[in-house]
Amino acid sequence: MTETTYWLEHAWLGTDVEPGVTLTVAGPGNPRAGRITAVRTGTPAPPPGAEPLRGLTLPGLANAHSHAFHRALRATAQVGSGTFWTWREVMYQVADRLTPDSYHALARAVYAEMALAGITAVGEFHYVHHAPGGTLYADPNAMGEALIAAAAEAGIRITLLDTAYLSSGFGQAPDRHQLRFSDGTADAWAERCSFLKERDHARIGAAIHSVRAVPAGQLATVARWAEERRAPLHVHLSEQTAENDACRQAHGRTPTRLLADHGVLGPRTTGVHNTHLTDTDIALIGGSGTGTCMCPTTERDLADGIGPAVALQRAGSPLSLGSDSHAVIDLFEEARAMELNERLRSRTRGHWTAAALLRAASADGHAALGWDGAGALEPGALADFTTIALDSVRTAGPLPRLGAETAVFAAAAADVSHTVVGGRHVVRDGAHALVPDVPKALAEAVAALRG
Repeated sequence: MTETTYWLEHAWLGTDVEPGVTLTVAGPGNPRAGRITAVRTGTPAPPPGAEPLRGLTLPGLANAHSHAFHRALRATAQVGSGTFWTWREVMYQVADRLTPDSYHALARAVYAEMALAGITAVGEFHYVHHAPGGTLYADPNAMGEALIAAAAEAGIRITLLDTAYLSSGFGQAPDRHQLRFSDGTADAWAERCSFLKERDHARIGAAIHSVRAVPAGQLATVARWAEERRAPLHVHLSEQTAENDACRQAHGRTPTRLLADHGVLGPRTTGVHNTHLTDTDIALIGGSGTGTCMCPTTERDLADGIGPAVALQRAGSPLSLGSDSHAVIDLFEEARAMELNERLRSRTRGHWTAAALLRAASADGHAALGWDGAGALEPGALADFTTIALDSVRTAGPLPRLGAETAVFAAAAADVSHTVVGGRHVVRDGAHALVPDVPKALAEAVAALRG
């Protein structure tokens, strides 16, 4: 049984930055293969046989909310006027063109871009299930399998959050774009999902697209499917005030109360966005231990608003982060933006420490995706970590001991030099080891969808 040893010039160990840290990772044949077996501080030089990682090493980052195909909209959907609802029409045009093969090619490139940004796990909120018009593929999970394969080929972990999407609004059938999203009923959704199998790099979770997309009487079916499997359950929640208004009109209560009344909230559930909430909503989310995934770069891009992240966390809701529509893939920017957005709203500073923001981008994100043994540089954890350079034009200057602050308030995805997943280099010296030319792969995949 072999081991791999890494020497980290500087490492963030959850609270402080330590210089000269040696990590040992179990190799193939070991029951703990791909996990950290030892962490030793106070090693000023690389031990014999150790691979040095110069810079600041952090736990791998977790992108807790992704729609991989939205990457094809970058720099096209950002221009012009309108709202979330007009943007959605543009998004549907891309969704209409996806096939299992084209989605695999795009997702592989997008996940490779994530690895280059230090992301080692992604939560893929997946609802493009069927062919246009709703016809099932020969394998009803062909699209989901394409995403799972894409993550493997890009070298990162995935939690496929297979999404129930059954209606276009309260009491309304799916429109022509949404037919390929729908299984007809939650029971049919659950039957299809049951054929998806977990793998070493893949977890299977569930999602409710939104309260407008799953009839109230079928919410419990999705929640029960996740509960029986102890799987994560995610849901878009109160992203738009129009959805809140429609929910009150249809059910006489807020989306949060509707989810609570049907058993959806709880410690394995994560509400994505959680933007337009009442004080009672916040208490329901926090009191149930339901998580909150903030996606600041998308929320500002779509003019959604600024969610009450501080109040949610104080109420007991763990925070995670996602790049959602991929206008930007940069978890450092998401972490920084959550703090800076709150400063704009409150006109006060310092709502989270840099360490707390990094935990949201790493350990708490992994927990939201069902990867509880990840997001920390400690014995027993998955050997998933990323290194950022401390000598770029963005990171040069701060003292190395200010590692968390440098990562959150100075670094960018472009500063990632190494990404290791399961003890294996996926990104080395800024180059992806499995996808030779990520920009070319992205350009070709996006061009194929644009036609």
